[in-house]
Amino acid sequence: MNTPTASTSSGRGAWSRLWSGLTVIAALILAFITCVELVNTLFYDPYSDERFLFTFAEVLADVDISTLTFFMFGSLAVLLMMGLPMAFVVGGLGVVFIYLVGGSTMINIIPVRIYPLMANPDLAAIPLFIFMASMLERAGLIEEMFDVVYKWMGGLRGGLAAATIVASTILAAMVGVIGAAVVTMGIIALPAMLRRNYDHKIALGSIMAGGTLGILIPPSILAILYAVVAQQSVGKLYLGSVVPGLMLSSLYIGYILLRSWINPSLGPALPEEERVNLREKLRLLLNLIAPIFLVFLVLGLLFGGVATPVEAAGIGSFGAMIVAAMHKRFSLQALRDASITTARASAMVLWIMFGASIFVGFFILQGGREFITDGILGTGLNPYGILLLMMVMLVFLGMFLDWVGILLLTVPIFVPIIESMTFSGFLGGPAVDGRDEILWFGVLYLVNMQMSFLSPPFGYALFYLRGVSPPEITMATIFKASLIFLTLQAIGLYLCVQFPWIVTWLPHAIYGN
Repeated sequence: MNTPTASTSSGRGAWSRLWSGLTVIAALILAFITCVELVNTLFYDPYSDERFLFTFAEVLADVDISTLTFFMFGSLAVLLMMGLPMAFVVGGLGVVFIYLVGGSTMINIIPVRIYPLMANPDLAAIPLFIFMASMLERAGLIEEMFDVVYKWMGGLRGGLAAATIVASTILAAMVGVIGAAVVTMGIIALPAMLRRNYDHKIALGSIMAGGTLGILIPPSILAILYAVVAQQSVGKLYLGSVVPGLMLSSLYIGYILLRSWINPSLGPALPEEERVNLREKLRLLLNLIAPIFLVFLVLGLLFGGVATPVEAAGIGSFGAMIVAAMHKRFSLQALRDASITTARASAMVLWIMFGASIFVGFFILQGGREFITDGILGTGLNPYGILLLMMVMLVFLGMFLDWVGILLLTVPIFVPIIESMTFSGFLGGPAVDGRDEILWFGVLYLVNMQMSFLSPPFGYALFYLRGVSPPEITMATIFKASLIFLTLQAIGLYLCVQFPWIVTWLPHAIYGN
């Protein structure tokens, strides 16, 4: 009985040693090549044929764009599947291919690509909104918020799952970061639902679907990045995403309450002895006055045009510290922890942005945008068929890539294609005004990213939730739980395509035409 186990362990150990050895050898070879190329770059004239030992500079200079596309994106896929972090892979590959195609002289495009991003003032809002979210989280407001909503809705069948969606919707307006929302609600809401024998698929699905609302509902970090890359107004994109976000939240709640009404065993209501009277419910609301006022203040200043995104984020960050102090949760340790969290998250986002900007900028410079555009338009599909193709591509990429990377790899290529087409109405529905196409597509993109987070087998939200679920919750159960809410998201996406005014009505109402 012990012999096969010992043999298996020995085999695994041999493979592990072999893999480690190959990794070391590959690293040494790469280091040697890097040193040789560094000597060539520093001490040899790039315009002469004289080189130290060898050089790979310009070896791909005569490669056509189709082959270069295969090399670039194939290398990216292989390295990401090996588990290397995208923050380093995408920028590193960009620099390598710049050197392989254009040599050391083309390296000069790197600062040209990075500097406009560094100088963009809207990006300063990202660390400020992340800090605001981190401070509110450390103030314990998320637990208080769920407790309030849970007491208000617990008497309904499916009330706890519906309360999870409501709390996640409010949380999305505070946080705007997916991982934090899913993990936090998984820690707080999942045990409460499991203790009351909620159906696993409804309990898990409500947490995942509610958590992904942070992509869409302001102040979404992804929306800021889209606005920067697509050169759109952050305020208009935020306004355009409000109604679709609330619509999706309502779809989730409606589904949960309907299923629980039809089959009460899926979401039992709280027992009479655990419910509270109206007076107690109103008293509980006092705990949410300060944070909700802060959220409305920040978004109101932004939507009203009184403050820029950076100014609104700065007010929100300062207000978050005041709210934490009001709840007696502010301390130097909390400030330190929130600052460290902000620095880590911001560095990750910005590093991926810079790297992807180099990678995509070089690809576009070599004619990649025209190549992809001709390939997509050459399918012969009508504008809505091409839009569907883009949506499918985004969901597929979302199964494997980081959301920041997807945006920077696809939006610079997709946006010009969208601008070149006319959307005259889907299945007889209203047309999309040409001035609103990029705003409309931006909201569709955000809804699509929500779908990618829930898409088996590699959606990020699935694994965020698995990390905080009890052992009896299998990955298969989480996959099944995601499917119905993924369908609801697809319905929401369809409604935004069929009725574009869902996206454009509020921006027009606030800013006019």
